[in-house]
Amino acid sequence: MCFIDVAIGDTLQTTHSHVCVCVQDVSRTEVDWANEQILTIITYVGCGLSSLFLGVTVLTYTVFDKLRRDYPSQILINLSLALLGLNLMFLVNSWLSSWGLYPLCVTVASVLHYFLLASFTWMGLEAVNMYFALVKVFNVYVPSYILKFCALGWGLPLMVCITVLIVNREAYGSNLYADSQPGFDCWLQDNVTFYVSVIGYAMLIFLFNTGIFVVVLIQIRNMRINSPAGSHSGLMRDLKSVASLTLLLGLTWTVGFFTFGLSRVVMLYLFSGLNSLQGLFIFLFHCLMKENVRKQWRIHLCLGRFRLEEYSGTTATNIFDGPLSIKASVPSVHSIKSSSTESTSASSNSSQRDTSCKRQNLGEDMQHCHYHVYIPTKLTLDDKR
Repeated sequence: MCFIDVAIGDTLQTTHSHVCVCVQDVSRTEVDWANEQILTIITYVGCGLSSLFLGVTVLTYTVFDKLRRDYPSQILINLSLALLGLNLMFLVNSWLSSWGLYPLCVTVASVLHYFLLASFTWMGLEAVNMYFALVKVFNVYVPSYILKFCALGWGLPLMVCITVLIVNREAYGSNLYADSQPGFDCWLQDNVTFYVSVIGYAMLIFLFNTGIFVVVLIQIRNMRINSPAGSHSGLMRDLKSVASLTLLLGLTWTVGFFTFGLSRVVMLYLFSGLNSLQGLFIFLFHCLMKENVRKQWRIHLCLGRFRLEEYSGTTATNIFDGPLSIKASVPSVHSIKSSSTESTSASSNSSQRDTSCKRQNLGEDMQHCHYHVYIPTKLTLDDKR
């Protein structure tokens, strides 16, 4: 995301210009000065843009209640908040560390660590939600679904950071070298803590996310095979879906595991560009390219001929677009109240149509009989009575 270059070796390499803490760089060698400066600029610019657009995304989904009624949108808000905190802490890290106050540096490093782990955790929870929506085709009722997700998404990283402070408070700091100059950025300085609480944590989440990603790709492929000859627009929707999934699941972070050998510098540029702009990509895929989000903008923010009138009905948000578009619909108040009546009338109409097929000439008439199966999605109090 915002982190450029970390060498997993005897020490965590840092410079006064930026935090050299990337989760996945397995090289022990440093980057030359010229490339380091370019990577620093890319990272700061990318994090600044991501912070801005993540703020717009959170504000959009928070202000317009029709956009945050379903589970995917609520999870997206939490992921955006975690990434926003991570970007902001990165941007102010150098400034705060320049004060030279050790307690402040420990606080900054621990908060930065917390938002990094929270971002990874919410990416993993995105994968869990997709598993329930796409793999578990039958509805699985989980009481207090989002509340439990929030407890995991925000509570688990907090437990990890508290454990680090209890076990080894000296793990956080900035004095990574005895001959270092002041102004180093605050981060984890203990290698064991870094390996366990960052590298190991990230690897577990991304292994799970990669598995979910493969399952979704297989389903997309199967549906594409079973569907008629695909069009260019259908292929573009599939590519858009894959790109959106890659960002939500944080799979761009795995590029850091391949930053070694002759391609190390190239992979670092790719890693820095993709992850520092992750917030911008989330805004593009889940705000700018979402029809229901654009409608809300036009209803509440636009004037004149660009303004749309308020509409009623259901609000449906796709987990992602494409052949596997799974919509989480939230019925309006009117539809909830009338669900019992619609259920009764649908069942009545179905029985009348079924009995319209006469028993005589069964072999001929059966070809023209249409059987309608009504499966109620919600059971209201009237239905229970």
